[in-house]
Amino acid sequence: MWKSWWETYGGRSAGVVAGLFFFFIYLFAGFWDMLFCGFLVAIGYWFGKLRDEKRGPLLPLERVTDWLTSRWPWPR
Repeated sequence: MWKSWWETYGGRSAGVVAGLFFFFIYLFAGFWDMLFCGFLVAIGYWFGKLRDEKRGPLLPLERVTDWLTSRWPWPR
């Protein structure tokens, strides 16, 4: 009985549980705090994905310093 119910209404049930979870986060932490936490999770996921795919550093410091020194040479 439960298996057929889960196959029919499983997505809706999971959506309701997720909605209640986010409702309680909103209720206790506030809307902007919840958005900020979601933003931090998205950034963490992005950095992790870059690391998993071995794309190299996010900000190649050597290239940035070369660009800066060619644009504004250091005083001698």
